[in-house]
Amino acid sequence: MEQPYDVLDDAAALARRALAEDGARDVTTIVTTPPALVAHGILEVRADTVLAGTRYADAVLAACGVPPATWPFREGDRMLAGTVAGTLDGSLRSMLLAERTLLNLLQRACGIATMTRRFVDAVAHTGARILHTRKTAPGLRIFDVEAVRAGGGGVHRVDLARTVMVKDNHWRALGQSGRTLADALAQARDLGILELYVEVESLGQVDEACDAGATRLLIDNQTPATVANWGARARSRRQGIEIEATGGITLENVARYAQAAADFISIGALTHSVAAADVSLEIRG
Repeated sequence: MEQPYDVLDDAAALARRALAEDGARDVTTIVTTPPALVAHGILEVRADTVLAGTRYADAVLAACGVPPATWPFREGDRMLAGTVAGTLDGSLRSMLLAERTLLNLLQRACGIATMTRRFVDAVAHTGARILHTRKTAPGLRIFDVEAVRAGGGGVHRVDLARTVMVKDNHWRALGQSGRTLADALAQARDLGILELYVEVESLGQVDEACDAGATRLLIDNQTPATVANWGARARSRRQGIEIEATGGITLENVARYAQAAADFISIGALTHSVAAADVSLEIRG
């Protein structure tokens, strides 16, 4: 899917919002740190981690008047515990102002990327692609998606404006209004929408979605065997239709869903239940 956003613009905007939460001044630093002092900072990972969030970290530094960090690794690279992920130099006052916000973003991004990489590795022997969902932290949609991408995952639906996704409540709305799924997807095509995703809960819905012109079926909270059976039924009715498995998928069972011939596997836990990576900033004078 095409990226409908600009990462650098989002990073700059997020840095401004995040820093604003700390107020107009850092009184602790003002009373303890002379303005002329300069420092060298070392960003170290304390557990095995996948690097992500560097553009957001640099945006925080820029907003605080610190030059961009030096990153010896690229986004998506694996780093062992004890690795120096980056270094920074500049005003000590400015570095202290940036410290917590920078670490908050880096820790979340690296945590998402690391979890995503575990899922990606678990299905590496198959053709399945790991995707995020819209279960992202409010205000952090692009940030979270970019962290998933750094971990090797793919871009799913980023907003509501470009992709149709008919889920259970939409099916109910169609039934209550007397309209059909075919009516809805035809209207979407008239609006120029090409990605027509439909969540299905029965073989009858599989058939209806295929006949209505769905481009992807979401098979939610079903067993791998059901994903395989419904996917085969869909592909026999509509050539080229994509199959996405979602719901209840863990590291322990994700390979079975991939082996059930799911093209995509979307996992909300990548972003809604992320454990922050252990990243520290040691500042030296």
